[in-house]
Amino acid sequence: MRLLTTSIILAVVLCVPFLIWGDAFMAKFSGDSAVAWIRGWGAWGWLAVIGLLVSDLFLPIPATPVMSAAGYLYGTLAGGLVGAAGSFAAGMVGYALCRAFGRGIAARLAGERELEQHETLFQRSGPWIVAASRWLPLLPEVVSCLAGLTRMPLRVFALSLACGSIPLGFVYAAIGAAGQDHPGLAVALNVIVPPVLWLAVHLVLRKRNRDRVADRQGG
Repeated sequence: MRLLTTSIILAVVLCVPFLIWGDAFMAKFSGDSAVAWIRGWGAWGWLAVIGLLVSDLFLPIPATPVMSAAGYLYGTLAGGLVGAAGSFAAGMVGYALCRAFGRGIAARLAGERELEQHETLFQRSGPWIVAASRWLPLLPEVVSCLAGLTRMPLRVFALSLACGSIPLGFVYAAIGAAGQDHPGLAVALNVIVPPVLWLAVHLVLRKRNRDRVADRQGG
């Protein structure tokens, strides 16, 4: 129960910048304003987009409008790669920071025993949560931090994160390239595609583990 309380506290802390500066950041990094901001970086605009998406961990950056702006400027393929890279990098940074520095704080808030009890649970169902969470506001940051706090295996986290980040980047880049602003289709695709993609990866990993066990038993 205390881990749930810790998660709520984490979500509230991440909400504070949105409450204070959310409107200002939305105005600056949405639509034509976002396109103009990226253009202002010239040849380094793609790198600025990635940096902006990573800073979404700490600032109220409207990530999906930024991805759409990247698609508008660079097209579906290049814009999708940039958006996916930024989303993936943001998740990895949150995971790494919380795994390296947040464990002690979480243990004091939730208790070491409860934290350890939830490690197995989160590691088992966490990949689905990580993959599906990328399309939601705020939740990706919370989930990445929880994955780090509960020491979710790096390989599993990275694979599930990619399953969410790749479709997210390309779908919104395609929307930006098409000049659409409020896509209901994008939301539907981002709900459906990440879990399906993770299921495929999960089946491959499970088959690989079964093969390894069979080889050991045979040996």
